[in-house]
Amino acid sequence: MSFFRKKSIESMLAQATNHDTSLRKSMGAFDLTMLGIGAIVGTGIFVLTGVAAAEHAGPALVISFVLAALACVFAALCYAEFASTVPVSGSAYTYSYAAFGEIFAWILGWDLILEYGLASAAVASGWSGYAQGLLAGFGIHLPVAITGAYDAAKGTFVDLPAVLIVFVMTVLLSKGIRESTRFNNIMVIIKIVVVLLFLAVGVWYVKPSNWTPFMPFGFSGVVTGAATVFFAFIGFDAVSTAAEEVKNPQRDMPIGIISSLAICTILYIAVSLVLTGIVPYTQLGVSNPVAFALSFVQQDWAAGLISLGAICGITTVLLVMMFGQTRLFFAISRDGLLPRRFARVNSKTKTPMHSTVTVGVFVALFSGFVPLDKLANLTNIGTLFAFIVVSIGVMVLRKTNPDLPRTFRVPLVPLLPILSVLFCGYLILNLPAFTWVGFLVWLVIGIVIYFAYSYRHSHLRANQNVKLDR
Repeated sequence: MSFFRKKSIESMLAQATNHDTSLRKSMGAFDLTMLGIGAIVGTGIFVLTGVAAAEHAGPALVISFVLAALACVFAALCYAEFASTVPVSGSAYTYSYAAFGEIFAWILGWDLILEYGLASAAVASGWSGYAQGLLAGFGIHLPVAITGAYDAAKGTFVDLPAVLIVFVMTVLLSKGIRESTRFNNIMVIIKIVVVLLFLAVGVWYVKPSNWTPFMPFGFSGVVTGAATVFFAFIGFDAVSTAAEEVKNPQRDMPIGIISSLAICTILYIAVSLVLTGIVPYTQLGVSNPVAFALSFVQQDWAAGLISLGAICGITTVLLVMMFGQTRLFFAISRDGLLPRRFARVNSKTKTPMHSTVTVGVFVALFSGFVPLDKLANLTNIGTLFAFIVVSIGVMVLRKTNPDLPRTFRVPLVPLLPILSVLFCGYLILNLPAFTWVGFLVWLVIGIVIYFAYSYRHSHLRANQNVKLDR
């Protein structure tokens, strides 16, 4: 059937060099690593750690992070092989087009729209919580109605700070990749310093008695905690969306993906140990657990710096997630599966302006009106699904294109890709039923859109029809 047609890797690489639809190549391995850290260290460490410890894992949160990291390590290796082999915008969407065909590529692209879009909205909500906490420290309190997503019981109607930060990030992204990268690098350095500050101050207040009971909710709680904090790791796959803007993607993409994940995993494990050692896990169900922990031991000066650093850190996550979403829209529309306007590149900034503005509008709406917990879980299931498909894709492409030049190869194939599928599958099965329902509804909507619009406007289908007519 025509909707199973595959796109050749040669045509993808040729498309990426087309002057009218190509992006500026200005990034190196350091920029990619900082982009990865910018995406990974943020809401997960500054926001979700508290809820995951209080409601699911207790002090065993550290094991939850290890489980989530293992799932990500295997998937990261698969992403690294694809990103170095097919250095084109679109991440897992593009890889699926080559490995499985158009209908699967569309489904995964539609899934990634859910991942990046809702991740951005969830991050903006987390940013709002920390920003309001910082303002409260100066005695500034915003009207309740504009401090959170719609909740009639609490009297909140819109999360205005979240909407405003999304607007600022949209403007920054529209300026170009160089400006965005420079801003991200500065913010990443600040937030790494802040995390190290928390560890240096907090380690002196750790009470081993707070780690007992270590696993209060049992191992099932640890797994649920892993599925929840998995949100904290999803940033590394956003690095792959920048492949088309890297000077030497065959060398630098694997370095950026793997090194950023390794650095962040070490930081997460250290923070979770210190956090649950300072504060009894039952008291960590707050929106700003890291700053709360230092206030708990009366180190308010450090807590203030943590809040400021968290705001900088979460800002970079929002920037990279929105960046990934804009490049995804760009790649899908360049193939004709979304309206062509999203693939138009500004001649001066070399950025997809229509994609950037559209992403900004939708993220602002979601962050302003939808509660954080629902956003995080929907993002998790979308990400896990993408990881599973990419891992299978590596095995498929090894069979269908064995002679394809690969500067980075996943070791022990098919063992490691299979482990990635098993780990991600285990986590996805432990997500709440609501998340599954929302995800399936989203996929059904995507399939309807594909047959109503994308199938008829596919450039690959049009080119094949022209060849048949000849």
